[in-house]
Amino acid sequence: MKYYTNLADELVKAGTHVLCIKDMAGLLKPQAARLLITAIREKHPDVPIHIHTHDTSGAGVASMLACAEAGADVVDVAVDSMSGMTSQPSMGAVVASLQGTNLDTGLGLPDISEYSAYWEQTRTLYAPFECTTTMKSGNADVYMNEIPGGQYTNLQFQAYSLGLGDFFEDVKKAYREANLLLGDIIKVTPSSKVVGDLAQFMVQNHLTAEQVLDRAEELSFPKSVVEFLQGAIGTPHGGFPEPLRSRVLKDMPRIEGRPGAQLAPLDFDVLKKTLQESHPDVQDRDVMSAALYPQVTNDFLNFRDTFGPVDKLNTRVFLTGPKVGEEFEVTIEKGKTLGFKTLAMAEDLTANGEREVFFELNGQLRSVLIRDKEAVKELHIHPKATKGNKNEVGAPMPGSVIEIKVKVGDHVEKGQPLVVLSAMKMEMVVQSPRAGVVKTLDISSGMKLEGEDLLLTLE
Repeated sequence: MKYYTNLADELVKAGTHVLCIKDMAGLLKPQAARLLITAIREKHPDVPIHIHTHDTSGAGVASMLACAEAGADVVDVAVDSMSGMTSQPSMGAVVASLQGTNLDTGLGLPDISEYSAYWEQTRTLYAPFECTTTMKSGNADVYMNEIPGGQYTNLQFQAYSLGLGDFFEDVKKAYREANLLLGDIIKVTPSSKVVGDLAQFMVQNHLTAEQVLDRAEELSFPKSVVEFLQGAIGTPHGGFPEPLRSRVLKDMPRIEGRPGAQLAPLDFDVLKKTLQESHPDVQDRDVMSAALYPQVTNDFLNFRDTFGPVDKLNTRVFLTGPKVGEEFEVTIEKGKTLGFKTLAMAEDLTANGEREVFFELNGQLRSVLIRDKEAVKELHIHPKATKGNKNEVGAPMPGSVIEIKVKVGDHVEKGQPLVVLSAMKMEMVVQSPRAGVVKTLDISSGMKLEGEDLLLTLE
């Protein structure tokens, strides 16, 4: 309690206009909410208090009502059809509960119901992105794992992309262990990603918290974990976890103070010219995206150059693709509309793992070769690293090779970075398990790998 009230004092002293309490995982219980809001309201009677939460446990409505009754001015909710679980508490439930009281919102339930009906239809288009793959109702285990509501679905998709979909319960349990290993940190973007990456790393490699600590000097940790321990996102409240930090970093550099203070100035004109060399049509917003997320932006621009203005497709066709025999129109600019009809897809794959797709464009028969990613996975043949052979270095997780830091003949030391892999925004620097000379390099940049695929051999 003292931590929060002192922080509120500092913010008010600094001139804040609104105090916002962000309960990112939905951990705020009704009684705790009353105590916290009452304490802050007594010290700062004239400063608006705004509460943000998630309803992962199912107790969100009760907690927000407790906040309102204790003196909060604003509580975040979601329209009924989009509420609950990792979203916010139900707007209709909060409004109905306050009707006839001195906190009556003045909103009418019929209006909320009409508003909700629209979003109920819209929500069906985004069903593949829901948390309902692994969560069917509110789940109080969030009080143990403390996974933020906004991270849950991302973590779920990451787990499936890494082949851990059947082990998501293990990932959630490992999230708690990873959080404690890292010092029980405040979990919000990007610190929550650090915890999630470590949790999946632990499950992927069958590691307990004790084993992570004991083997920290030899393990190839996700890049986000290493950078966090270096201080790349600042110093956590309470300091860094020891001895984990010292064991992971060894003699790596550490950042003291605010990380941004050490960044070199960014020349946006130079960045724009660099982007235009590969993507002549970049706009200023693309430059801003590249400054913040260089790899993600590069992937997006390459996708756009390959597939064209897919933003012109309607949401369902874009997300799930058209059905065979379906007709649809796409307006690519004012006065220019294209008519499509999907006809058939070849059963046989080409030698390059592509299928021929037949369709009509404005009544004319056309076909295009599309790479079948799922079928290519089945055709994937790559040597595996032999377990127990310290001369062979394998991929600790599925992913794409984004950087190779060594070449054949290079002498490497134990712990030296060899390769950087990436999967679903999670990067991992693979370190050398021992000193030696690179004998063979079995990968190339951009190659997609499965877990334990052979990266290189040492001698």
